[in-house]
Order: sequence, then structure tokens, then C-alpha cells
Amino acid sequence: MGGAAPCGAIGWLGHMAFERMAEGALDYSPYRFGTSRLMFRGPRRRLEGGYMTVLGGTETYGRFIETPYPALIEAQTGLRIFNFGCLNAGVDVFLNDAEVLAACRRGMATVVQILGAHNMTNRYYAVHPRRNDRFLRASGLMKAIFREVDFTEFNFTRHMLSTLQAASPEKFAILAEELKAAWVARMRLLLARLGGRSVLLWMADHPPAEEGEPLRLDRDPLLVDRAMIQAVATQTSAYVEVVGPAMAEAQGASGLVLSAYDVAAAAGLPGPAAHEEVARQLSPVLRELV
Repeated sequence: MGGAAPCGAIGWLGHMAFERMAEGALDYSPYRFGTSRLMFRGPRRRLEGGYMTVLGGTETYGRFIETPYPALIEAQTGLRIFNFGCLNAGVDVFLNDAEVLAACRRGMATVVQILGAHNMTNRYYAVHPRRNDRFLRASGLMKAIFREVDFTEFNFTRHMLSTLQAASPEKFAILAEELKAAWVARMRLLLARLGGRSVLLWMADHPPAEEGEPLRLDRDPLLVDRAMIQAVATQTSAYVEVVGPAMAEAQGASGLVLSAYDVAAAAGLPGPAAHEEVARQLSPVLRELV
């Protein structure tokens, strides 16, 4: 593909409208695929015939969404699409799952949602192998650099990084460069292991950061900028970029399905209108890969 422009950019669900507050959560029918220890959204189906796969995090899984974009693509195109979105996933989740990677290689193509650079084990800290947002421990190098920080206080990577940035923006900038380099290397390895045609997907309420922009920890995918995407996009068949805060006003938000207890957890997640737009842009790209 080599540095091609994104296939499209459009609005996003800026202000979530909750159509109904369900008494209980959606029935995601979670299941494990083969020997994988990861939990995926069901219903379980046989992986056979011609199909495509989607790797991603909470957005791809479709938390609080009745019909996430992989299912919408299947309905629109007639292609068999298997959703391997995993809650709170980072790149490590899929790199360490041989069963899922083998399933992707047997398929016709794989969509790879761009995930943050913070939820990966690296030279500075380790994360949980399946819940990549969970901080496990700091390395000796990390403790030597941030001597003033008590790492036993942290359970989640985002909280830890926010604390480190506040403690020393200069030291944090060094850490961020390491995370960015690790992300590029890990993504190149993932795309190589997929062994076939793949499509990179950016789905967020903002475009990728450009060179020189401040390091922000309040927007996902964390610490991923345009230069990083360009560094790995040459290994893919296409790059689709879906961004913008105004789509809710333009097309209307049909709402999320959640209980009153889920409102905080749903904050910042894309709504149905965003999933519909992702499916609209991805569908023709995937048809071309058949």
C-alpha cells in the first residue's frame, strides 16, 4: 500500500445518546475459540468456508452495542465476518494467541483495529497477558528512572502513565518514545504473522496526532500518531480512517444498550452511528479483497 491516503474520514458519535437503559446487560454470548484463552463475542459459529476476521479491542467487541461493525459488514456484504474483538486488548493479546492468528491466516483478509501503545509489555513494565490494560509490575529500569514513584499503587496502565507524566513530563517523554517504538515493532510482527491481506482501521473521535503535537493520555488509541501508522501501513492492503466529533448531529444517535450502572463505563465508547459509519467505509474495501 505504501503511504496511501486513508480511504475516508467522517463524523463520530460525539455526545452519546442512551436510547434505552436496559435492566440487564446485553447478551454477548461470550465463548472461547478453540484452545484460545480469550473470550470473544458470540454467538459461536463454525469457522469454515470463505471468511474474513477482525482483530480489535473493546470498540470492535462492541460493548453496549447491539450490532457492532463486524456484524454490520456481514449484513451489508454477505461476507462471513468473524469478530475477534477482545475487551481491553492491546497488540500483545493477539501476538500471543496462536489459535486466533492461525484462524486469521486461513481467512481471506483481516481487519486490524489500531490499538494504543500503552497496553503492551515492554522494557519499562509488564501487563497482564490477556487483560492488557492491567499493570503487573515495573522493571528495574523503570524504577531507576522514576525513583520517586511507588509502583505498587497502580492496577491499570493509563493511571500509571498519567501519574508518571504529571511527576516528570521530561522523563515521561523518554518512556513514551520507547512505547511508540515498541508498538511499531510489535505491529510489524503481528501483520507479518497474519501472513496475508490486512486492513488497518483507525476509529476514534480525532485524527492521528501529527509530529510535534503534545503527548495526550485522554484520547484513544493512546500514544499512536500518524508517523507510526505510516511505518506499518506498507505491510497492509489498505488503511481506513474514521474520525470526527460531529456524526451524531449529522445522522442521529440511535443509542447504546446499558443499565444505569454502566454509564461511566460507556463514556468515550463509540455509539451505533459510529459503528454504522465504520461498516459503511470498510465494506467496499473488503469486497475488493475477495
